[in-house]
This record gives sequence, C-alpha cells and structure tokens, in this order.
Amino acid sequence: MPRRILFALLAAATGCNGPWFLLPGGELDGRVEPAPSDWTSLGEYGTAQLETHPEEPYSVNLAFTVMDGRLYVNAGGTETQWVQHMEADPRVRLRVDGMLYELRAERVTDPDEIAAFAHAWTRQSTFRRDPTGYDEVWIYRLEPR
Repeated sequence: MPRRILFALLAAATGCNGPWFLLPGGELDGRVEPAPSDWTSLGEYGTAQLETHPEEPYSVNLAFTVMDGRLYVNAGGTETQWVQHMEADPRVRLRVDGMLYELRAERVTDPDEIAAFAHAWTRQSTFRRDPTGYDEVWIYRLEPR
C-alpha cells in the first residue's frame, strides 16, 4: 500500500505546471508581468522557478541572488540541463512570488563580476560554495528581453 501512495503522489506532482521539489517540471503558468529595471524589492536572495527551452519547456526550482539591483542565478561548477538549455537559447521565464517574467540569460564571464557575485553568494549561507573555486563557472545574469 505505501508504494501505491508514493506512486500516486509522484504522478500528481509531475502533472503540475512546474518543478516539484528537486524534480524538474514543464511550462510555468501565471500572468506575465513586465520585468522590473531593479530587482532589489526581492531582497538580497531567495528562491524562484526558472523555465528554459521554450519549444519544450523545462523548469527547475533554484536560488537567486540580487546584487546591485540585478538578478543572478548560479549552477556552480556544473553544466546542468537548464544551463545547457540557456546556452542554446537564452530566452527564459522566471516565476517568483507568483509573478512570471520573460527574461534573457546572459552568462557572466567578467572576473570582477564573478568575484562580486561569489562574495554575495557565500554570505547567504555557510553551505554556499565559492564559485571562484571551480574550473568553469555557470553564473547567469537575467535581463529583460
């Protein structure tokens, strides 16, 4: 019986529009709002849902960081599935606090910007690894389209 309950919960969760805990989801729903020019109203950091791959939407839960009013997401030293999608097509959608924004992901490559991000990122928690310690870093700034 417990196995059936687990299967039913999993089936129900995957039918939802978007990710469920650590499981990726599909297209995010919600009313699209204009992206703000300054994201400081979200605080210094938080969690959101990111949708990539517009032709076959793929969404994940992730942490974001706001630095100097700009919004960043970080995959650390791993070229995740959502990173691969953004490398192929930078059009993304972000759902945060019930609002949906259409954005464009720009990979951060400037060493000074990476260092500033690393400082902001590691201040958030002792569990946040310093991205400057990776051979390759996958940090993205999310900009209005």
